[in-house]
Order: sequence, then structure tokens, then C-alpha cells
Amino acid sequence: MKHLLPPLPYDYAALEPHIDARTMKIHHDMHHASYVEKLNAELGKYPELEERTATWLLRNRGQVPEAARKIVHNNAGGHVNHSMFWRAMSPDGGGEPTGALADAIKRDFGSFEKFKTRFSEAGSKVFGSGWVWLVSVRQEGGKLQVETTNGHDNPLTQGHFPLLVNDVWEHAYYLKHENRRPDYLQGWWAVANWVEVERRFGLASGPVAGELEDEVGLGVATMA
Repeated sequence: MKHLLPPLPYDYAALEPHIDARTMKIHHDMHHASYVEKLNAELGKYPELEERTATWLLRNRGQVPEAARKIVHNNAGGHVNHSMFWRAMSPDGGGEPTGALADAIKRDFGSFEKFKTRFSEAGSKVFGSGWVWLVSVRQEGGKLQVETTNGHDNPLTQGHFPLLVNDVWEHAYYLKHENRRPDYLQGWWAVANWVEVERRFGLASGPVAGELEDEVGLGVATMA
């Protein structure tokens, strides 16, 4: 079984001017592809892990042999996070969420604008490379909160269900924005895919959130 690089759900230039085509091509075809390639190469040394999903590998780090643990975690995380990230954006994105998700954001953040401010500020403060997330915390009745992770860590490892993610590694924005990460974060809202976030929000209280194992539901390519 091999992990697969999922195709972008839109053209490289589809998110212009907010994310440029060259960045998208390098980001997907080189960075994400590299994580998938390295993950498959490492798992090839451990037949008992080859049929495990990427989310399983993240959630069960202790069951991965110690010699492979760091490599598998970093590359499985890179694969899962990027797979979610592509689907978190759309050329038809922007605007605001509706329905139950909008109500939950207002409940837990006070307003949509307050949520956006908290999300962008959290992303701007990530030291070095990492990610900023909107998650549903099942242990707290589905409360929404903003979290950040470093490297390729994922809130799945804490039992939190990711709804929205933005990549704040430099390779996600440096060609266009150089070191101006806040500019990237501000413009990114114009491509945020609320249809996808609302879909994930609908899964958050169901068995997918409980098992955290539905790779299609999480936006990760199935294996072949």
C-alpha cells in the first residue's frame, strides 16, 4: 500500500492574486510530494505499518518503531496537513460561514470578526514553521478554539477535530510576500473555503471525529 499525493482541487493559478501560481506549484508538486515520497520510503522498511493510514500514524506515534518515529511523524504530518490545506481554500472562497457553523463561531468567539482576528494573530505569532487551526474539541462538547502547531504536528494527536487550517511555513507565502506573514494571513481570507469547513463541522460530532480515521473525510488521499 502506498500513500498518494492528492491532486490540487483547482489550477495552480486559481487562487491568484492571493497565492501565486509558482508558489502553489512548488508547494504542492515539490514540498507535499516530498513528504509522501519520504513517508512511503520509510514505511517500506516496516511491513506492519505499510497499510496504516496517515492519520493512524499520527495518532499512534508510540506504536511506530523508535528508529522511524520522527521521520514517520514528520512526513505523515506533512501529508495530512497539506491535504487538508488544499481543500481549505477555493477560488470561490471568502465571505463568511452560515448556519450552525456561524452560530458556533459567534458562541465561542463573540463574532466572526473576532474569530478572524484571533486566528490571524495566532498564525502571525507562530515561531518558525507551523500551522494555525480552527478545531472542534469533542471533550468540551464541540467547543471551537484556535490552536497552533509547530513543524507538522496536527491537533488530531490531541483528539481535536480540525475544521480549518492555514499553512504558515515560509514556503507557503515567501515568494509573494517575503517576510510579511501578516499580509499573507490577511489576504488568505479571500480564498478560505467555508463550504469545506461547514462539511467538516458536520462531521465533528459524528463517528469520524470519534475515530479520527476517515481519510476521505479529512481530505487525505486514500492509498493504492
